[in-house]
Amino acid sequence: METYDIVAAIEGILFASGEPVPTKRLAQILEIDDKAVEYALERLSEQYNEGVRGIRMLRVEDSAQLCSAPEYADVIRRTMEKRRIPQLSPTALEVLAIIAYFQPATRAYVERVRGVDSAYTVGLLQNRGLIEPCGQLQVPGRPTLFRTTNAFLRTFGLSSLDELPPLPEAEEDDAQAQLKNAIEAIQREQEEAARAEGAAEEISGTLFTLEEASDTEAEEMDIASGEETSDQVDASAEAEV
Repeated sequence: METYDIVAAIEGILFASGEPVPTKRLAQILEIDDKAVEYALERLSEQYNEGVRGIRMLRVEDSAQLCSAPEYADVIRRTMEKRRIPQLSPTALEVLAIIAYFQPATRAYVERVRGVDSAYTVGLLQNRGLIEPCGQLQVPGRPTLFRTTNAFLRTFGLSSLDELPPLPEAEEDDAQAQLKNAIEAIQREQEEAARAEGAAEEISGTLFTLEEASDTEAEEMDIASGEETSDQVDASAEAEV
């Protein structure tokens, strides 16, 4: 198959699909290797970017998808007469950000970070198709793990999670400083207790050694006294004889 035929075939597949199509699937259908698919996708993307076109090719990780150009979103929306999707609330964006940056994450982890119940928001994001279950954490209770979806990437104009902006470095506030100081104080107390216990054991061992020495000395004195008494008795007996 010629290159232009491959490009045209891929364009038709992506247009008819409407959803991201894995590049390996394209290679399997067209019976070509992965390099040929990548080259054809690059050519197709260049064609859409060269002129004023209403279609763009979007790469979503290892998949490709055709979508409308963002600059014509308003006229397309009016044409389709669809109601605008409600914006996500700050709470939903907060939960979505936690899952996006720390996925896979459980609902309990999200709630621990936020400090409040997040069951409703997690369910809302799942219904919107922005997050999905991806297994269970191997701990008692086996809580569900969540991750973001391809719909999340498309919604925020990302090709992969690697394009997420870096998290800002959090400054240590007073509460964090107090917690840190409390932990360090506990650690110091534990170390001091361990040292005191070691010293007590050393003193106990020393006293035990001294007691053993004292007992041994007393036994030697008793033996010596007994020998001396025996000698005196023998001497008296000889004198009487």
